[in-house]
Amino acid sequence: MLFFKDTTTLKKSDLLNKMSDFHCHLLPGVDDGIKVIEDTLKILSYYESLGISTVWMTPHVMEDIPNTTEKLKERFHYVLTQYNGPIKLHLAAEYMMDNEFSNRIDKKDFLPLGEDQDQVLVETSTFNGPRHMEDIFNRIKSAGFFPVLAHPERYTYMKKEDYLKWKNQDIKFQLNMPSLHGLYGKNEKEKAEWMLLNDMYDYYGTDTHTTRHIANTDLPFAEFEFKKKLLPHLEELIEKAI
Repeated sequence: MLFFKDTTTLKKSDLLNKMSDFHCHLLPGVDDGIKVIEDTLKILSYYESLGISTVWMTPHVMEDIPNTTEKLKERFHYVLTQYNGPIKLHLAAEYMMDNEFSNRIDKKDFLPLGEDQDQVLVETSTFNGPRHMEDIFNRIKSAGFFPVLAHPERYTYMKKEDYLKWKNQDIKFQLNMPSLHGLYGKNEKEKAEWMLLNDMYDYYGTDTHTTRHIANTDLPFAEFEFKKKLLPHLEELIEKAI
């Protein structure tokens, strides 16, 4: 009897040469992500080999990592002077919805995500959200931006009814692709699959912080597995996010 595997990999699925990376920490030396430009260039070289064409660098901005917009722009300019490959590089940021971020909203002090510069990538603690989460989302909208919630499948305090609530309020969701492989855990994988099957995601990304799952391990990013039934939904997501 023949047994057919119900999973595939990013490499086998032929998704990679259509992909962008809308969430990663490749800007060196500014947060808990990549520390040195050499590792940034190593990852970008690996991305080139996969056919990835566009990368949005989204460094953390939070009370514990109080990056200024100007500092991040300066660091990004440095990366541009060091990288001469074919990948299109863009700068945005991933904002923790804390007091520091609240102060930014009135000033519209954002590094937005997306070609139209009108999306703001935000996150919360893994274990609990801000007390006035809905108010923060509304303030972002009032400032003329669309909130994009980073890796919602990783928030342990969120249930299915929470995701449905926020989608009904036009909050956008960004999938961490490694969640589908189970990199963050079984529950995170199951929630990511459910959200993807219900077409709840608007963006996707690697959330790469290190070279660990890129080019120098036994399980590089391209070999991450996911269920074959998710493939058409991933294809649709990639097309939608372009």
